[in-house]
Amino acid sequence: MENILEIRGLNKTYGDFSLRDVSFSLPKGYIMGFVGQNGSGKTTTIRSLLGMAKPDSGSISVFGLDSVKDAINIKQRLGVVFDSLYLAQHLSARQVEQQLRPFYKDWSSEAYFSRLKAFDLPDDRRIGDFSKGMKMMLMIAVALSHKAELIILDEPTSGLDPVARDELLDILTEYMSDENRGVLFSTHITADVERIADYVTILHAGRVWYTGLKDDLTEQYVVIKGAPEDLPEAYRKQCIGYHAYRSGFDALLPADALAGLPSSIEPEKASIDEILVYIAKEDRNERHADTDAV
Repeated sequence: MENILEIRGLNKTYGDFSLRDVSFSLPKGYIMGFVGQNGSGKTTTIRSLLGMAKPDSGSISVFGLDSVKDAINIKQRLGVVFDSLYLAQHLSARQVEQQLRPFYKDWSSEAYFSRLKAFDLPDDRRIGDFSKGMKMMLMIAVALSHKAELIILDEPTSGLDPVARDELLDILTEYMSDENRGVLFSTHITADVERIADYVTILHAGRVWYTGLKDDLTEQYVVIKGAPEDLPEAYRKQCIGYHAYRSGFDALLPADALAGLPSSIEPEKASIDEILVYIAKEDRNERHADTDAV
């Protein structure tokens, strides 16, 4: 299977934060959800991929090309959508087209204005006056007007209403009708990932916690709840994010550890959102344990 994106051993340090040996790949023809809590390293990874940050070590390959040596060629074939508008806000959408057209050898004015019309975006209004949803759709229109083969989205649905989010997901689904394309979709809204992603990469504290097929992830973990006294210590040690409270406990457990679990504890399939929550709880548990040991 040919990869449209490969990141290998990526390391980058900013002050007291570090990306550490980040490695994952996205096969051509698929959408990857890129998730993790704030500060996990998603934006730093994307900035490194786009050449906006210089990695300390590691390699990034896009379309089989080196992200540094072949940066100009790669950017011709990339579409990027951020959580905020990266275009000069005093311009109109028509002026944006006039400025961007010379930079892309495969730019299509017809495709651009067709997208503006389909998205109900005026071409003569100052884009700084657009709503957040309109700004996001404008960036999508730009990304789809120069035959981008890989679209990178960094928190594009943050602050959008459900209708605008749904419209974006439909656009991405349509875009992926061409199996030579790919999408890397960074978001906090895991329901969007569960709806359209084929692959998932979870970053936690600067490291890859999981990367692989989305369905494999949600099959590998279950949420368990019950009375603390019903959970044998052997299972307790395998729990992730164990949380005890007055009337019981809850935790994440690897599905392959279920054999022999007491019948009083019923497992439930874990969602991506729940997995992220329990990863964060486990991190807090470990910090508290370290503090208690001092």
